[in-house]
Amino acid sequence: MRLERCVGIVQSLTNGLSEREANDALTANVCKGQQQHEEVCLGLFTLVLTEPSQAQRCYRDLTLVNRDGMNVVLVKINQILMEKFLKLQDVPRTQLVWLVRELVKSGVIGADGVVMTLLKQVAGGDISTKNLWLAESVLDILLEQKEWVLKSGMLIAMSVYTYLRLIVDHGVPNLLPLRQKEVDFCISMLREKFMECLIIGRDLVRLLQNVARIPEMELLWRDLLHNPQVLSPQFTGVLQLLTARTSRKFLACRLTPDMETKLLFMTSRVRFGQQKRYQDWFQRQYLSTAESQSLRCDLIRYICGVVHPSNEVLSSDILPRWAIIGWLLTTCTSNVAASNAKLALFYDWLFFNPEKDSIMNIEPAILVMHHSMKPHPAITATLLDFMCRIIPHFFPPLESQVRQGVFNSLNFIMEKRVLAHLAPLFDNPKLDRELRSMLRERFPEFCSSPSPPTEVKMEEAVSMGMDNHLLDKEEGCYDNTEAAFSDDEEEVSNKGKKREFRFHPIKEAVMEEPADITPWLDQLDDTMKEKVLQVQKTSDTETQCEVMQEIVDLILEEDFDSEQMSALASCLSELFKDHFRGDVLPEEITEESLEESVCKPVCLVFRNLVTMQEDNSGFSVLLDMLAELYQKQPKIGYHLLYYLKASKAANGKMSLYESFAQATALGDLHTCLMMDMKACQEDDVRLLCYLTPSIYSEFPDETLRSGELLNMIVAVIDSTQLQELMCHVMMGNLVMFRKDSVLNILIQSLDWETFEQYSTWQLFLAHSIPLETIIPILQHLKYKEHPEALSCLLLQLRREKPSEEMVKMVLSRPCHPEDQFTTSILRHWASKYDDTLGEHIKAQLIKNNNQPRKRQSLRSSSSKLAQLTLEQILEHLDNLRLSLSNTKNNFFTQTPILQALQHVQASCDEAHKMRFSDLFALAEEYEDSQSKPPKSRRKAPASSPRSRKGVAPPTNNEEESASSSASEEEDSKPKAPKRKRKGSSAVGSDSD
Repeated sequence: MRLERCVGIVQSLTNGLSEREANDALTANVCKGQQQHEEVCLGLFTLVLTEPSQAQRCYRDLTLVNRDGMNVVLVKINQILMEKFLKLQDVPRTQLVWLVRELVKSGVIGADGVVMTLLKQVAGGDISTKNLWLAESVLDILLEQKEWVLKSGMLIAMSVYTYLRLIVDHGVPNLLPLRQKEVDFCISMLREKFMECLIIGRDLVRLLQNVARIPEMELLWRDLLHNPQVLSPQFTGVLQLLTARTSRKFLACRLTPDMETKLLFMTSRVRFGQQKRYQDWFQRQYLSTAESQSLRCDLIRYICGVVHPSNEVLSSDILPRWAIIGWLLTTCTSNVAASNAKLALFYDWLFFNPEKDSIMNIEPAILVMHHSMKPHPAITATLLDFMCRIIPHFFPPLESQVRQGVFNSLNFIMEKRVLAHLAPLFDNPKLDRELRSMLRERFPEFCSSPSPPTEVKMEEAVSMGMDNHLLDKEEGCYDNTEAAFSDDEEEVSNKGKKREFRFHPIKEAVMEEPADITPWLDQLDDTMKEKVLQVQKTSDTETQCEVMQEIVDLILEEDFDSEQMSALASCLSELFKDHFRGDVLPEEITEESLEESVCKPVCLVFRNLVTMQEDNSGFSVLLDMLAELYQKQPKIGYHLLYYLKASKAANGKMSLYESFAQATALGDLHTCLMMDMKACQEDDVRLLCYLTPSIYSEFPDETLRSGELLNMIVAVIDSTQLQELMCHVMMGNLVMFRKDSVLNILIQSLDWETFEQYSTWQLFLAHSIPLETIIPILQHLKYKEHPEALSCLLLQLRREKPSEEMVKMVLSRPCHPEDQFTTSILRHWASKYDDTLGEHIKAQLIKNNNQPRKRQSLRSSSSKLAQLTLEQILEHLDNLRLSLSNTKNNFFTQTPILQALQHVQASCDEAHKMRFSDLFALAEEYEDSQSKPPKSRRKAPASSPRSRKGVAPPTNNEEESASSSASEEEDSKPKAPKRKRKGSSAVGSDSD
């Protein structure tokens, strides 16, 4: 890469020379021009990082030969700190901090900016060895060079803000020496340069509150509250701080560049409902330890104060800020952290001034409460309670000001139509009486019932943030809930029923605007700029392709400056934006039309990658180029997938996509693939179906382990496309399920819409997976909530010969008068496979009769899986007996069934004997008949045991036998008389 090349240049100039001669050679070279100057400076800089033994000499040479006040080195250090610091090996990391110390010692102009960037890399909530080393190393620089620090007001404020925050993390005994150094530094700065620290604003008070119990800090607090003039003659008191809004710079400085990138990615690219995997990644990376709980406050303050989405984002289905904050609150594992997190959320409310403060700072809190009321009322309640109690308790002498601040916030929220009215929130029946009473007492103005709702005009940006993210699902709104559109006034009463309608945004006509690349042109070198302008001037695709190939050739040259990669990607993204509009897939798919569709300029990058070997140095450079382009134009991902499938040149090279995914900022194949397929689904359903077979076959581990991609597909396909996919499955071109994960995917699908579920079952049935693989899903199915899955399973079971596991699962279903599933399938099996069914039921009766009796209600716990009990089997058998009572079916004359019933009757209690007396009457008749000559069980007995119970023999002319046809089986039968049932079930799994 470029830095290695620069090292080579320096070494070629100085090899075999004495120090003086080497210095003269370097000086002579830098005088030749700007390029030579940069090469020598960067070569020496790289040697400082990689060769500690030469670092002192190289730094001295650098100070002697540079001609721009070290600017080229400062820029490169900042770039490494922001983009590559986490990837640095131990030696370069140590050397980088050493170099920053030397720059500070030398008083280089601009070194304060580098120190502030270095401070940003010290993570909050992290007491790992590397992070502690960095925190202490930077603190040592600040302490050693105190006079230099005092010259920069912003550095003073930034370092005080950073170390006040870090003190909280360093309270364990082995870190107390470091904490004391941090306390001494902060006290020194606050007492000597308080007015410089004053620019931090109200968050300075928040950080000081967290460390107030430390003796030195306690003394500072006394002066802050009771003797402010001691700190500075211009300081009038704590209210002066609390009314000053904290600058974004300070809120952002407590997140590392990587944290910041991930959060901004979630709030600008991730769709609401698809955020769980990103949150899980963030949790694993940054929030998995006990000490990391303190980071939540930094994240919440950053989201409220820095992440202010545009109108376009607010009105889209992008993950809203309130959902991320809700997730951060619900995953708190410490009471102290939870309390601090709530304070961080409401902090801008306490002294809110509509003229100086932004609505965007207070909007997340009200929306978290509003959206949590239905799925997580406890979250809403705890936040409302906190809002009420913070008024008198935050700082009693300023209670009236805090009350006014909260009142101003609520008033402004109403004025800006973030919520149309607050009464449904403050006076909601889901809140306990004491809290509602406290809210009415504190905020009577907002608790009155609203007048009939009027149409709310969506003029304000933030108003979009509410109505586009209303929920109608009741669980998990902070992790994996899908966004839905519903009416505020409507109450969903169908207990978790799926939505039957989905909102699809209307695609607006795009106003063609000429490409504007002027902001980036000056960042390109002359040759590259000339080529880019050539692309801009011509509209002929063939000419653009030729010039694009020349651009690729320039990128692959050894002396290509990778620092212009981002600017080049911005230019190309703007120039080729038309290529990413409209359909990609030709109307008529032929070899010729497919080849023609991949002859766009942007495909030149794909083509060059395909023809290269992965160990070629140019391969990684082009991948970096593609990754930069992907950041500017996310559609590039599925365009690459299309190229790899459609182009003859790319045949068998689909694995290239994995290399691309790892080169992107996401760095993860699964995440990248799912995002690209989601983008494809939204833009072009035909293309999605075209890509599906290849995606499933090339990336089975990413596609078959969850239902994410399947849901994307069935959510948008029509019946014709469903049939085409089924044909692909049956021809062996497509595998969408495998045995180890199919059950989990079908369980996931239970929350999908009706057509999506039917499509999923159709695709499953097109595979040759044994039904026994997924039969345990029956334990998850409730007859009112899952009719789609039940009807598909019923039809499939009808075609199967019953196995012991099938019979066990069917009998495990809770008994309910309206749920006919078990009775209907048992009735079918009784007519077609009576021998087999009889043996399996006998086995279940005897096995469960030998287990300890459990008297649990079948409906006692809807959230757990039902366990098969003896009472349950008897109840299902009784229903089956009633269903067969008016037919000539001989199922209940079989010896195995009668023997089993006799076995059960002998050991059951009187209550069961009374309840199932009709069933046991069959066993009694069988017992009586044991002394008579045996009869063929295939013939009906002359006298049915039922006749003794007063049941009239059938009077209709229905002829039904074990071999009757399917149509005869479906004839209507007289309804069984309703019986009062007292079904019971154990909870848990069946223990064999």
